[in-house]
Amino acid sequence: MKAVVVEKYDAIDNIPLKDIAVPEVSSGQVRVKIQAASIGFVDGLKVQGLYQTKDALPFTPGTEFAGTIDAVGEGVGGLAPGQPVMGMTRSGALAEYIAVPAGAVTAIPDGIAPEVAAAFRANYLTALYALAERGSLKSGEILLVLGAAGGVGIAAVQIGKLLGARVIAAASTEEKRKFAASYGADATIDYTQTNWRDALKELTGDHGADVIYDPVGGEVSVQAFRSIAWNGRHVVVGFAAGKIPALPFNLPLLKGGVLTGVDLAQIHRREPDVEKRVTAQLLTWLKDGKLVPVVGQVFAFADFREAFKTMQTRAALGKMVVRIG
Repeated sequence: MKAVVVEKYDAIDNIPLKDIAVPEVSSGQVRVKIQAASIGFVDGLKVQGLYQTKDALPFTPGTEFAGTIDAVGEGVGGLAPGQPVMGMTRSGALAEYIAVPAGAVTAIPDGIAPEVAAAFRANYLTALYALAERGSLKSGEILLVLGAAGGVGIAAVQIGKLLGARVIAAASTEEKRKFAASYGADATIDYTQTNWRDALKELTGDHGADVIYDPVGGEVSVQAFRSIAWNGRHVVVGFAAGKIPALPFNLPLLKGGVLTGVDLAQIHRREPDVEKRVTAQLLTWLKDGKLVPVVGQVFAFADFREAFKTMQTRAALGKMVVRIG
């Protein structure tokens, strides 16, 4: 089978597409013939060896996938060959086949295309967990989403609306702001402008943001916290800007604000019951048509490098997807 193989940490232009063996299926596993896989910011860091944890070399990048079950290992029930599934794993999705524990996959609801299913799990699980569990977002509150047009940000815009919030989307270009508005944002802000906090103050009637969803980092994060509402919650999701900010400790004191974080990789291990509850809610919204995951640009398998580069230059609208099957 063909797979993207990282033999040494490097720029994506130097990562090859190679022929490797189809993975064997062990007890408790399923093998999936992959039709689509998505690419996130973390995948780009892992390829270069820049993520906080490193995958052992060689490895195949990609954490989210969708396809059909090709084979079922001993002891697996409720899943059968030919069944459409979506899944999430540590790595291995940018390949024609993947073998994973049966618990890593979920049946795809009827009518959901593989490209949509592959863009679902990570961003929307992060968004709902961050907003509902960490941010305690309530109906009628004001949600500020930084980096609102990327895959992580646009998921928060959609989830925020489903939770009944008034959503203000912050993004760096007019195209991105229009994109966020098209998916439900009530108002938008250009956070590259020096007076963007004044615009937020006017939009919120001097109230500030009750919850800040922050996958960006850098100086904009500190400035956003300065505009948090009393008893507001600032949820740290990532650092797409490339710089980890340092927050002066007097700000939480003066604002009565809370700084909290979300690491998707740890939720399954540390809060499995919460993960199940959040996932069940997402699947219900998905089946009911209330939530339609945003797919950005779709690339052919041979063009996987372009998908990475589009995502890494922060030009992406929605999540980048590679069509494999």
